Amino acid sequence: MAGDPYKELGVARGASQDEIKKAFRKLAKELHPDKNPGNREADERFKRVTAAFDLLGDAEKRKKFDRGEIDADGREQFRGFGGGGGGRPGGSPFGQTGQRGGFEDVDLDEIFGGMFGGGRASGTRAGGFSSRGQDVRATLEISLEDAITGAMRRIQFSDGRTLDVTIPKGAADGQTIRLRGQGAPGRGGEAGDALIEMKIAPHPVFTRDGADLTMDLPVPLTDAVLGGKVPVRTPEGTVSMTIPKGSNSGKVLRLKGRGAFVGGKRGDLLAKLMVMLPEQEDDALTKLAEDMRAKGRA
Repeated sequence: MAGDPYKELGVARGASQDEIKKAFRKLAKELHPDKNPGNREADERFKRVTAAFDLLGDAEKRKKFDRGEIDADGREQFRGFGGGGGGRPGGSPFGQTGQRGGFEDVDLDEIFGGMFGGGRASGTRAGGFSSRGQDVRATLEISLEDAITGAMRRIQFSDGRTLDVTIPKGAADGQTIRLRGQGAPGRGGEAGDALIEMKIAPHPVFTRDGADLTMDLPVPLTDAVLGGKVPVRTPEGTVSMTIPKGSNSGKVLRLKGRGAFVGGKRGDLLAKLMVMLPEQEDDALTKLAEDMRAKGRA
């Protein structure tokens, strides 16, 4: 059973309709959710005060309540087997049944307009001030390097707004970042969130294989034959890799911990060697190859 609506508004049972209206105005300004963000107790009290005025602000409802024909929930009281029906299940506090009731005589813009930036949104009725804004969704394409090392990227929404999005280190393809309060504005309540889904773009050098990255690594013939060090591109930048003496094309060398992330663990970078001949013809190399062929060693 709901409380006494007269007590909720702080008025006597013999109060005039004007006194009831003034009491509601005062309490509504004090308890409005925009003035008490995050205060659940104030929000609940605001709803009870609003419902109390919905009952007492309507002269006919008030008379029925005073005569005991309806209870504090706005439900008809049982008056014997020949009387009206029983209570209505699911009734809202103080008889808030979807009709405007006592609010028809109250200019809510006058109560709230000067206090919260120019009035309430049109079509919003009393009791609906805590309506949360809708979430908005967008897709942000990021590079493989951004996903591995983390980055800050800017995204633009269809309404022209832009947001800076922090890409976490080790981000996964399809992962969604939630930016709280960056969605559609609410009606007197908090704004919705922005949900940013990340899509990792294909990479021109690296191919993903689970947490590992694979790549083709061109190696000069001299380094493949004699051994040496060659530069290798990684997601964090270029490093030097040692090529063993006598390496053939197709040999795979591994750089540990230079791959992608899966489940918070980082894989390796696998470099497949591609032995490259000199761009210009080399007479000595040609003679060596001819001698090797003649000896059946080619």
